[in-house]
Amino acid sequence: MQIAANNPNRKSWLNVAENCDFPIQNIPFGVFITKDDIITIGTRIGEYAIDLGAFHQLGYFEGIPLTDDMFMQDSLNDFISDGRKTWRLVRNRIAEVFDAKNASLRDNLKHREVIIFDVNEVEMLLPIHVGDYTDFYSSKEHATNVGIMFRGADNALMSNWLHMPIGYHGRSSSIVISGTKIRRPYGQTLPNGETQPVFGPTKALDMELETAFITTDVNNFGEPISVDEAGEYIFGMVLFNDWSARDIQKWEYVPLGPFLGKSFASTMSPWIITMDALEPFKCKGPKQETGLLPYLQQKNTENSFDIKLKATLETENGDLNLLTESNFKYLYWSMSQQLAHHTSNGCNVRAGDLMGSGTISGPTKNSYGSMLELTWGGKEPIVLKDKTTRTFFNDGDNVIIRGYCKNDTIRIGFGKCTGKIMPAMVPKHLK
Repeated sequence: MQIAANNPNRKSWLNVAENCDFPIQNIPFGVFITKDDIITIGTRIGEYAIDLGAFHQLGYFEGIPLTDDMFMQDSLNDFISDGRKTWRLVRNRIAEVFDAKNASLRDNLKHREVIIFDVNEVEMLLPIHVGDYTDFYSSKEHATNVGIMFRGADNALMSNWLHMPIGYHGRSSSIVISGTKIRRPYGQTLPNGETQPVFGPTKALDMELETAFITTDVNNFGEPISVDEAGEYIFGMVLFNDWSARDIQKWEYVPLGPFLGKSFASTMSPWIITMDALEPFKCKGPKQETGLLPYLQQKNTENSFDIKLKATLETENGDLNLLTESNFKYLYWSMSQQLAHHTSNGCNVRAGDLMGSGTISGPTKNSYGSMLELTWGGKEPIVLKDKTTRTFFNDGDNVIIRGYCKNDTIRIGFGKCTGKIMPAMVPKHLK
């Protein structure tokens, strides 16, 4: 089926500013509360949030086989479960109705009043019920940098890293929507030079510049899927900040890996950008150096996406400090390889499952995706506009991640993923 929604020449009768993240060619999906306190599934064009529940009830999806309540829910899980044909039909119809030449909704002021909202008048919610969350470790540059810091240059990459996508199962309950304040976590750490651990607030609160993809129902229990069909089961992508307490993580991660140093919070952006919308920005990923086992060998060489990413630190005085600029295309392991490996043992992956990319670092210092790397373990502090320095984040710091794709004809953006750090809450039993 043709992706008519991607027509780069299409214009909307809604006003869309130049270089806006959400032109009519984007048509992302999210969940929000309207000013009338109604929870609905919606999309966005320019600075307008579109209530797809009302859009559906008023007949604008006529001819598309959808349940009556498909968009009148508090998550996208059922819609995602319906599969690629439905996603494409829905996006194409939305693009058709909001096309500048289509008068059906444009000239119906009564319908417009209940369908279209100022995006600043709605409250964005988590767009999915995250059943399971997996975080990968797929940036070779990031893995190498961390390995050098922790183990030395001669043993930077572990022997298995170039043979399979490394990942761990994270905590879905603490995934929060962009704008949610992040409480500095307490934890157990081992101070430098000490032999006994202490319990207290982390002193090394860090970001991880990531994206994440959301799956539909992928496989039945016990049935692996192939790397070449894996892409058919990916609905879309979001920006993602998998916050890390590096001192807690360092003390606890041997022998089983991340636990409390990461499970306290992960922030995701509210609008899911579909893989159909990202189709024009496919590109080749890094050349994979080691001969891969057959189940990870991809026929399609354009298995990555040119997604420009950046992280900015906003201090309490309002200064915006650019921390890093990276790109999704630096990831060594593709999303299809990640998903094929995830199911290779028969693990069943369901609609609404979230797969984090892992920190996305580039080849130069100004493209590293974490403060751990940007300050080289705290040894090289960053000087901000107000002349203060950071090795890791302070209370009151607001971390902003943005991402977008752009070619000669169109820009498709993700919006932003933000989290402001709040002081640690002293546990009641320690007061």
